[in-house]
Amino acid sequence: MKKSSTSVQELPGAAAQRPTPPPAWQPRTDPAPLLPDAEPYRALGTDAVAGADPGLLLRLYAELVRGRRFNTQATALTKQGRLAVYPSSTGQEACEVAAALVLREQDWLFPSYRDTLAAVARGLDPVEVLTLLRGDWHTGYDPREHRVAPLSTPLATQLPHAVGLAHAARLKGDDLVALALVGDGGTSEGDFHEALNFAAVWRAPVVFLVQNNGFAISVPLAKQSAAPSLAHKAVGYGMPGRLVDGNDALAVHTVLTEAMARARRGEGPTLVEAVTYRVEAHTNADDATRYRHDDEVETWRAHDPVRLLERELTERGILGEEGVRQAAEDAEAMAARLRERMNADAVLDPMDLFAHVYADQTSQLREQADQLRAELAASAGEGSGEAR
Repeated sequence: MKKSSTSVQELPGAAAQRPTPPPAWQPRTDPAPLLPDAEPYRALGTDAVAGADPGLLLRLYAELVRGRRFNTQATALTKQGRLAVYPSSTGQEACEVAAALVLREQDWLFPSYRDTLAAVARGLDPVEVLTLLRGDWHTGYDPREHRVAPLSTPLATQLPHAVGLAHAARLKGDDLVALALVGDGGTSEGDFHEALNFAAVWRAPVVFLVQNNGFAISVPLAKQSAAPSLAHKAVGYGMPGRLVDGNDALAVHTVLTEAMARARRGEGPTLVEAVTYRVEAHTNADDATRYRHDDEVETWRAHDPVRLLERELTERGILGEEGVRQAAEDAEAMAARLRERMNADAVLDPMDLFAHVYADQTSQLREQADQLRAELAASAGEGSGEAR
């Protein structure tokens, strides 16, 4: 018998009997409009700046300067033992600030553990934002009051929560959009797949912002994804993918504003990939020199988001020396207040362990609370006896 040129041999006449796929196989959506552009969208250095609101540009700049100072101060607090850990977003401030400023009052922010700056730019008390990283009381702030979900330490688990909230809001007729932030490493988690799939099927009013900072701890992007870009992943779920320069604050703000408006109109979710870089180590417990070279870091420092916007606004006459000085002074004043308040020891109540776990405490929690209360009372009694 003549050897077949294919790896699968068929009986004579089998081709004629091969069934034709039913119509259900055909694409449900034209993929072309969903594909991201070949290059990240940029606004700085283009005519887009001339058409932008000067007030917005100046606010973006002020928040970037404040965010940079917040990062350096929080990093210093870890060295002083006032924070247990801090994942710096230095170099990524444009993503964080833009994410906060595109939100309306009724919208929700779903941050990851690195997105402390976005929460601060949203208007939260910086000390409350750092409370979780301090190892202190629960989240540190009321998510419902501020419409900012708890900082998510597990990778990508906040994404399905964002979709669930957005879908519920749509069913209730509430006018809100959920903006969910995640890193490039989080796109390799199952929660990422599930969130995008449900969001697209339900046409939920949610926007996903992937901050591609080059590394998932020590793993470079090329070792976790072979996709042309992370924005291309959107097509597989039936939503648009957008690619943007994550160090261009105006560009990120523009792309996110469009995505939020699209979601608010009922047209479904968008996946935005912001290409940026993590200048500092993963956290203060990480040694980044073991997996990347200083030359690479210095190359990205030349594309610093604060300097990029400052140079653009200065050259266009929108920002002067007085504005630069005022932004720096405001940021330093914020850092001083943060230092002073973080240097005060927290007043801890052990009974808080049982608060806000359930709306109605279970019998087990009540039993455990009673046991701890008795132990604390006994310990206090022993202490007073020794004092006598």
